[in-house]
Amino acid sequence: MAQLTLTTFLTLDGVMQGPGGPEEDPRDGFDLGGWLVPYADEGMARHVATWFGRAGAFLLGRVTYEIFQAYWPQVSAEEDPVVAGRLNSLPKYVASTTLQQPQWEHTTVLEGDTVEAVHRLKEQPGDEIQIHGSGALARSLMAHDGLIDVYRLLVYPVVLGRGRRLFPEGAVPTALRLVESDTTPAGVAVHTYVPEGRPVFGSV
Repeated sequence: MAQLTLTTFLTLDGVMQGPGGPEEDPRDGFDLGGWLVPYADEGMARHVATWFGRAGAFLLGRVTYEIFQAYWPQVSAEEDPVVAGRLNSLPKYVASTTLQQPQWEHTTVLEGDTVEAVHRLKEQPGDEIQIHGSGALARSLMAHDGLIDVYRLLVYPVVLGRGRRLFPEGAVPTALRLVESDTTPAGVAVHTYVPEGRPVFGSV
């Protein structure tokens, strides 16, 4: 059974929108894109490359898929064997009701109920099914206990005060167990968690 993993770049206040550039995701008038760029170092690249090396398939929301599609098909496997090589050659599943005819090779648009489709994908043997970014998709799947098996969160030392968040108001209360942690030279905290069910509450 394949594991479903989520990898996301976050600010200290939980914003995940537009990390890579000003034009990446300007929805809702967001004009603070590109906030991870000053912190992109070899440490960050090493973690990302390691995780991509474990991928057997990718599960993406439409917005993230279109951002990736605009860039990665132009990069050859010779130039970037780990990220471009895998993104261009491995299966890509897109959760979308509006994407009709994807042009990127090896792309399948999920039909019907997304949660049921993801359950079916996970039942297949193979390496990780990886979600990258894809906030709306990630939030919808997080509402279903245990569907996401691993959370890889890269937390950047910057506060934006606005923007779309991975864990918004009203998110399902969830306990996570830290299984791996590192800090890059630029100060990015890299945390890997697995879900542990509901939080346990008490008093101090």
